[in-house]
Amino acid sequence: MKALYFILVAAIVVSCQNQGKMEIEKAKLATVDSMKVEIEKQRVIDSMQVEMVKIEEAKIETQKEVVVVNQQAPGSTTTTTSTTTQKKGWSSTAKGAVIGAGVGAATGAIISKKKVQGAIIGGIAGAGVGAGTGAIIDGSKKE
Repeated sequence: MKALYFILVAAIVVSCQNQGKMEIEKAKLATVDSMKVEIEKQRVIDSMQVEMVKIEEAKIETQKEVVVVNQQAPGSTTTTTSTTTQKKGWSSTAKGAVIGAGVGAATGAIISKKKVQGAIIGGIAGAGVGAGTGAIIDGSKKE
């Protein structure tokens, strides 16, 4: 009988120790997953910043100064200078929607067990939030 109690107590102690190890492993996995999510977010942000730099460089290159010289008489010269510019670029609303959709899709795919469904829902939600934030920024720039 004592041997039976001893075996029962030993089994309980061992199972409690194993459960503690499992909880530690779950905590480690959760930490690694959250780090992966943050790394993915940072990667998306970095890629968007690179694209924004390219857009700004392209905008600078499109602004050219044109000098036109008209000669009317043999002794008089008229010089006219004009600057041509293209469209201004993306509005803050559009930028916010694109960035929000990218971050939302990445986050949704990482967090959700159903990756595609999570990416779609996250992308839609992120685009909505980003567009709203961009609209607020556009409104404050107008004032």
